[in-house]
Amino acid sequence: MFTDLDEAALWQYRSAAQEPDDLDAFWLRTLSESGEYPLDVTLSPVDAGLESVDVWDVTFAGFGGHVIAAWLLLPTNNEERLPAVVQYLGYGGGRGNPLDHLLWPTAGYATLVMDTRGQGSGHSAGVTPDPVGSGPSFPGHLTRGIDHPDNYYYRRVYVDAVRAVDVLRAHPRVDSSQLFATGGSQGGGIAIAVAALRRDLTAIAAHVPFLCDLRRASVLTDNPPYQELGRYLAVHRTDADRVFHTLSYFDGVNLARRAQAHALFSAALMDATCPPSTVFGAFHNYGGPKSITVWPYNGHEGGGVEDRAEALRMFNRLRVATPERWPRE
Repeated sequence: MFTDLDEAALWQYRSAAQEPDDLDAFWLRTLSESGEYPLDVTLSPVDAGLESVDVWDVTFAGFGGHVIAAWLLLPTNNEERLPAVVQYLGYGGGRGNPLDHLLWPTAGYATLVMDTRGQGSGHSAGVTPDPVGSGPSFPGHLTRGIDHPDNYYYRRVYVDAVRAVDVLRAHPRVDSSQLFATGGSQGGGIAIAVAALRRDLTAIAAHVPFLCDLRRASVLTDNPPYQELGRYLAVHRTDADRVFHTLSYFDGVNLARRAQAHALFSAALMDATCPPSTVFGAFHNYGGPKSITVWPYNGHEGGGVEDRAEALRMFNRLRVATPERWPRE
Protein backbone atom coordinates (compact mmCIF):
# COMPACT_ATOMS: atom_id res chain seq x y z
CA MET A 1 0.00 0.00 0.00
CA PHE A 2 1.07 3.61 -0.48
CA THR A 3 2.71 4.90 2.70
CA ASP A 4 2.46 8.60 1.89
CA LEU A 5 1.20 11.03 -0.78
CA ASP A 6 0.41 9.81 -4.27
CA GLU A 7 2.67 10.83 -7.13
CA ALA A 8 0.59 13.81 -8.26
CA ALA A 9 0.64 15.24 -4.72
CA LEU A 10 4.37 14.59 -4.38
CA TRP A 11 5.07 16.86 -7.35
CA GLN A 12 3.15 19.61 -5.54
CA TYR A 13 4.59 18.96 -2.08
CA ARG A 14 7.09 21.41 -0.58
CA SER A 15 8.78 20.78 2.76
CA ALA A 16 8.13 23.01 5.75
CA ALA A 17 11.60 22.28 7.16
CA GLN A 18 13.15 25.33 8.81
CA GLU A 19 16.72 26.29 7.96
CA PRO A 20 18.93 27.66 10.74
CA ASP A 21 20.29 31.17 10.13
CA ASP A 22 23.88 30.07 10.65
CA LEU A 23 23.81 26.91 8.53
CA ASP A 24 26.51 28.10 6.14
CA ALA A 25 28.67 29.46 8.95
CA PHE A 26 28.34 26.19 10.86
CA TRP A 27 29.59 24.12 7.95
CA LEU A 28 32.29 26.60 7.00
CA ARG A 29 33.64 26.37 10.54
CA THR A 30 33.29 22.59 10.64
CA LEU A 31 35.13 22.03 7.37
CA SER A 32 37.79 24.59 8.28
CA GLU A 33 38.49 22.83 11.58
CA SER A 34 38.62 19.46 9.84
CA GLY A 35 41.02 20.82 7.23
CA GLU A 36 43.64 21.25 9.94
CA TYR A 37 44.17 17.47 9.93
CA PRO A 38 46.27 15.91 7.13
CA LEU A 39 44.50 13.18 5.15
CA ASP A 40 47.18 10.69 6.21
CA VAL A 41 46.18 8.13 3.57
CA THR A 42 47.48 4.55 3.71
CA LEU A 43 46.95 1.97 0.94
CA SER A 44 47.64 -1.73 1.28
CA PRO A 45 47.11 -4.04 -1.74
CA VAL A 46 44.59 -6.84 -1.28
CA ASP A 47 44.50 -10.08 -3.23
CA ALA A 48 40.78 -10.35 -3.90
CA GLY A 49 41.22 -13.03 -6.58
CA LEU A 50 40.14 -10.67 -9.38
CA GLU A 51 41.75 -10.31 -12.81
CA SER A 52 40.10 -7.09 -14.00
CA VAL A 53 39.99 -5.08 -10.75
CA ASP A 54 42.80 -4.17 -8.37
CA VAL A 55 41.88 -3.69 -4.70
CA TRP A 56 43.47 -1.74 -1.86
CA ASP A 57 42.61 -1.58 1.81
CA VAL A 58 42.58 2.16 2.60
CA THR A 59 42.63 4.25 5.73
CA PHE A 60 42.45 8.04 5.96
CA ALA A 61 41.91 10.71 8.58
CA GLY A 62 38.28 11.79 8.82
CA PHE A 63 36.61 14.12 11.30
CA GLY A 64 38.93 14.97 14.18
CA GLY A 65 41.74 13.02 12.56
CA HIS A 66 39.93 9.75 13.36
CA VAL A 67 40.95 6.77 11.25
CA ILE A 68 38.35 5.83 8.62
CA ALA A 69 38.56 2.64 6.55
CA ALA A 70 37.62 2.23 2.90
CA TRP A 71 38.14 0.02 -0.12
CA LEU A 72 39.76 1.38 -3.26
CA LEU A 73 38.98 -0.53 -6.45
CA LEU A 74 40.62 0.33 -9.79
CA PRO A 75 40.24 -1.21 -13.25
CA THR A 76 43.35 -3.24 -14.03
CA ASN A 77 45.69 -2.24 -16.89
CA ASN A 78 43.98 1.05 -17.70
CA GLU A 79 46.53 3.73 -18.53
CA GLU A 80 44.16 6.69 -18.79
CA ARG A 81 43.18 8.84 -15.86
CA LEU A 82 39.87 7.57 -14.60
CA PRO A 83 36.56 9.13 -13.63
CA ALA A 84 35.94 8.35 -9.98
CA VAL A 85 33.00 7.35 -7.77
CA VAL A 86 32.74 7.57 -4.00
CA GLN A 87 30.18 5.11 -2.69
CA TYR A 88 28.40 5.71 0.63
CA LEU A 89 26.59 2.97 2.51
CA GLY A 90 23.16 2.27 3.94
CA TYR A 91 22.32 2.56 7.63
CA GLY A 92 23.91 -0.05 9.85
CA GLY A 93 26.17 -1.49 7.18
CA GLY A 94 29.91 -1.32 6.68
CA ARG A 95 32.20 -1.59 3.69
CA GLY A 96 31.76 -5.37 3.62
CA ASN A 97 33.80 -7.35 1.09
CA PRO A 98 35.40 -5.80 -2.02
CA LEU A 99 33.42 -8.29 -4.10
CA ASP A 100 30.26 -6.42 -3.04
CA HIS A 101 31.35 -3.33 -4.98
CA LEU A 102 32.32 -4.35 -8.51
CA LEU A 103 29.81 -2.35 -10.57
CA TRP A 104 31.73 0.91 -10.79
CA PRO A 105 35.29 -0.38 -11.30
CA THR A 106 34.15 -2.82 -13.99
CA ALA A 107 32.43 0.14 -15.68
CA GLY A 108 35.78 1.98 -15.76
CA TYR A 109 35.58 4.11 -12.61
CA ALA A 110 38.08 4.41 -9.80
CA THR A 111 35.92 3.56 -6.79
CA LEU A 112 36.26 4.37 -3.10
CA VAL A 113 33.82 2.64 -0.73
CA MET A 114 33.76 4.51 2.58
CA ASP A 115 33.15 2.64 5.81
CA THR A 116 30.65 4.46 8.05
CA ARG A 117 32.06 5.11 11.50
CA GLY A 118 30.46 3.18 14.33
CA GLN A 119 28.34 1.06 11.99
CA GLY A 120 28.99 -2.23 10.25
CA SER A 121 27.12 -4.82 12.29
CA GLY A 122 23.90 -4.76 10.30
CA HIS A 123 23.64 -6.01 6.74
CA SER A 124 27.40 -5.82 6.04
CA ALA A 125 30.53 -5.73 8.17
CA GLY A 126 32.56 -2.63 8.97
CA VAL A 127 35.78 -1.98 10.86
CA THR A 128 35.69 1.77 11.66
CA PRO A 129 34.92 2.80 15.26
CA ASP A 130 33.46 6.14 16.32
CA PRO A 131 35.69 7.22 19.20
CA VAL A 132 33.40 10.11 20.20
CA GLY A 133 30.94 9.49 23.00
CA SER A 134 27.55 11.17 23.40
CA GLY A 135 24.92 12.12 25.91
CA PRO A 136 21.75 10.09 26.33
CA SER A 137 20.55 8.59 23.07
CA PHE A 138 18.21 5.89 21.84
CA PRO A 139 20.03 2.76 20.58
CA GLY A 140 21.24 3.34 17.04
CA HIS A 141 22.98 6.39 15.58
CA LEU A 142 20.26 8.89 14.74
CA THR A 143 20.09 10.47 18.21
CA ARG A 144 23.78 10.26 19.16
CA GLY A 145 24.99 13.70 20.23
CA ILE A 146 21.63 15.24 19.39
CA ASP A 147 21.93 17.70 22.29
CA HIS A 148 23.95 20.13 20.09
CA PRO A 149 24.93 20.40 16.39
CA ASP A 150 28.63 20.35 17.29
CA ASN A 151 28.21 16.99 19.04
CA TYR A 152 25.89 15.33 16.54
CA TYR A 153 26.92 12.02 15.00
CA TYR A 154 26.26 13.01 11.40
CA ARG A 155 28.52 16.04 11.70
CA ARG A 156 31.36 13.54 11.93
CA VAL A 157 29.98 11.29 9.18
CA TYR A 158 29.46 14.14 6.71
CA VAL A 159 33.02 15.37 7.27
CA ASP A 160 34.34 11.81 6.78
CA ALA A 161 32.40 11.70 3.51
CA VAL A 162 33.77 15.04 2.26
CA ARG A 163 37.30 13.94 3.03
CA ALA A 164 36.74 10.61 1.26
CA VAL A 165 36.31 12.61 -1.94
CA ASP A 166 39.64 14.30 -1.22
CA VAL A 167 41.29 10.89 -0.88
CA LEU A 168 40.03 9.75 -4.25
CA ARG A 169 40.69 13.08 -5.95
CA ALA A 170 44.35 12.97 -4.90
CA HIS A 171 45.03 9.53 -6.35
CA PRO A 172 47.39 9.70 -9.37
CA ARG A 173 45.10 7.57 -11.55
CA VAL A 174 42.04 9.77 -10.97
CA ASP A 175 40.85 12.54 -13.25
CA SER A 176 39.95 15.13 -10.61
CA SER A 177 37.58 16.88 -13.01
CA GLN A 178 35.28 13.83 -13.07
CA LEU A 179 34.10 13.07 -9.55
CA PHE A 180 30.83 11.29 -8.76
CA ALA A 181 29.09 10.15 -5.56
CA THR A 182 26.37 7.62 -4.98
CA GLY A 183 24.50 5.75 -2.30
CA GLY A 184 21.15 4.39 -1.22
CA SER A 185 19.14 5.26 1.88
CA GLN A 186 21.73 6.62 4.36
CA GLY A 187 24.27 6.60 1.54
CA GLY A 188 21.94 8.70 -0.59
CA GLY A 189 21.48 11.22 2.21
CA ILE A 190 25.24 11.44 2.64
CA ALA A 191 25.70 11.98 -1.11
CA ILE A 192 23.27 14.93 -1.01
CA ALA A 193 25.19 16.44 1.90
CA VAL A 194 28.54 16.04 0.12
CA ALA A 195 27.14 17.69 -3.02
CA ALA A 196 26.12 20.62 -0.82
CA LEU A 197 29.44 20.90 1.00
CA ARG A 198 31.79 20.89 -1.99
CA ARG A 199 31.71 22.27 -5.52
CA ASP A 200 33.82 19.80 -7.49
CA LEU A 201 31.37 16.93 -7.97
CA THR A 202 30.11 16.23 -11.47
CA ALA A 203 27.02 14.32 -10.37
CA ILE A 204 25.43 12.30 -7.57
CA ALA A 205 22.90 9.48 -7.45
CA ALA A 206 20.77 9.42 -4.28
CA HIS A 207 18.51 6.38 -4.17
CA VAL A 208 15.56 6.49 -1.69
CA PRO A 209 17.66 8.84 0.49
CA PHE A 210 17.51 8.88 4.28
CA LEU A 211 18.20 12.01 6.39
CA CYS A 212 15.72 14.22 4.51
CA ASP A 213 12.74 16.17 5.88
CA LEU A 214 13.54 14.79 9.29
CA ARG A 215 10.75 16.35 11.34
CA ARG A 216 8.12 15.13 8.88
CA ALA A 217 9.69 11.68 8.76
CA SER A 218 9.57 11.38 12.55
CA VAL A 219 5.75 11.48 12.56
CA LEU A 220 5.12 9.77 9.24
CA THR A 221 6.76 6.40 9.87
CA ASP A 222 7.44 4.18 12.84
CA ASN A 223 10.02 2.12 10.94
CA PRO A 224 13.69 2.26 11.92
CA PRO A 225 15.81 4.34 11.72
CA TYR A 226 13.33 7.24 12.01
CA GLN A 227 11.68 5.34 14.84
CA GLU A 228 14.73 6.25 16.92
CA LEU A 229 13.65 9.91 16.93
CA GLY A 230 10.15 9.10 18.12
CA ARG A 231 11.39 6.75 20.82
CA TYR A 232 13.89 9.34 22.04
CA LEU A 233 11.26 12.09 22.17
CA ALA A 234 8.75 9.81 23.88
CA VAL A 235 11.10 9.97 26.88
CA HIS A 236 12.60 13.46 26.36
CA ARG A 237 9.11 14.92 25.99
CA THR A 238 10.00 18.60 26.16
CA ASP A 239 13.05 18.48 23.90
CA ALA A 240 11.49 18.39 20.43
CA ASP A 241 12.43 21.94 19.44
CA ARG A 242 16.04 21.44 20.54
CA VAL A 243 16.25 18.09 18.77
CA PHE A 244 14.92 19.40 15.47
CA HIS A 245 17.09 22.49 15.68
CA THR A 246 20.12 20.19 15.83
CA LEU A 247 18.82 18.09 12.96
CA SER A 248 18.18 21.16 10.79
CA TYR A 249 21.94 21.48 10.18
CA PHE A 250 22.03 17.97 8.69
CA ASP A 251 18.68 17.72 6.93
CA GLY A 252 18.98 17.00 3.21
CA VAL A 253 16.08 19.36 2.53
CA ASN A 254 18.16 22.29 3.81
CA LEU A 255 21.50 21.17 2.42
CA ALA A 256 20.11 20.35 -1.04
CA ARG A 257 19.61 24.05 -1.83
CA ARG A 258 23.38 24.48 -1.84
CA ALA A 259 24.21 21.63 -4.22
CA GLN A 260 25.20 22.32 -7.83
CA ALA A 261 26.17 18.91 -9.26
CA HIS A 262 23.82 16.98 -11.51
CA ALA A 263 21.61 14.70 -9.43
CA LEU A 264 19.54 11.59 -9.92
CA PHE A 265 17.06 10.81 -7.14
CA SER A 266 14.72 7.87 -6.70
CA ALA A 267 11.67 7.41 -4.50
CA ALA A 268 9.33 4.48 -3.89
CA LEU A 269 5.64 5.02 -3.13
CA MET A 270 5.40 2.00 -0.82
CA ASP A 271 8.54 2.92 1.14
CA ALA A 272 7.73 2.87 4.86
CA THR A 273 11.36 3.50 5.83
CA CYS A 274 12.07 6.71 3.87
CA PRO A 275 8.59 7.97 2.91
CA PRO A 276 8.52 9.42 -0.60
CA SER A 277 7.47 12.92 0.46
CA THR A 278 10.69 13.23 2.47
CA VAL A 279 12.66 12.39 -0.67
CA PHE A 280 10.65 14.85 -2.73
CA GLY A 281 11.25 17.52 -0.09
CA ALA A 282 14.97 17.31 -0.81
CA PHE A 283 14.49 16.85 -4.55
CA HIS A 284 12.39 20.00 -4.95
CA ASN A 285 14.98 22.04 -3.04
CA TYR A 286 17.99 20.63 -4.89
CA GLY A 287 19.98 23.46 -6.48
CA GLY A 288 21.58 21.68 -9.45
CA PRO A 289 20.21 19.95 -12.55
CA LYS A 290 18.09 17.06 -11.33
CA SER A 291 15.75 14.22 -12.18
CA ILE A 292 13.85 11.69 -10.10
CA THR A 293 12.61 8.17 -10.78
CA VAL A 294 9.44 7.08 -8.98
CA TRP A 295 8.77 3.39 -8.29
CA PRO A 296 5.03 3.03 -7.52
CA TYR A 297 5.03 -0.60 -6.31
CA ASN A 298 8.31 -0.75 -4.42
CA GLY A 299 9.30 -0.29 -0.82
CA HIS A 300 12.67 0.76 0.55
CA GLU A 301 14.49 -1.37 -2.01
CA GLY A 302 13.44 1.28 -4.52
CA GLY A 303 14.41 0.37 -8.04
CA GLY A 304 17.16 -2.02 -6.95
CA VAL A 305 19.43 -2.82 -9.86
CA GLU A 306 17.36 -0.54 -12.12
CA ASP A 307 18.35 2.42 -9.93
CA ARG A 308 22.00 1.48 -10.29
CA ALA A 309 21.66 0.99 -14.04
CA GLU A 310 20.09 4.42 -14.38
CA ALA A 311 22.87 5.99 -12.32
CA LEU A 312 25.44 4.27 -14.53
CA ARG A 313 23.78 5.64 -17.65
CA MET A 314 23.75 9.17 -16.22
CA PHE A 315 27.36 9.06 -15.03
CA ASN A 316 28.50 7.65 -18.36
CA ARG A 317 26.66 10.41 -20.20
CA LEU A 318 28.45 13.04 -18.11
CA ARG A 319 31.90 11.49 -18.41
CA VAL A 320 34.44 13.39 -20.47
CA ALA A 321 36.92 11.34 -22.46
CA THR A 322 40.49 12.32 -21.66
CA PRO A 323 43.72 11.15 -23.37
CA GLU A 324 45.80 12.04 -20.36
CA ARG A 325 47.97 9.16 -19.18
CA TRP A 326 49.02 8.39 -15.66
CA PRO A 327 52.68 7.58 -15.00
CA ARG A 328 53.42 3.95 -14.30
CA GLU A 329 55.76 3.30 -11.43
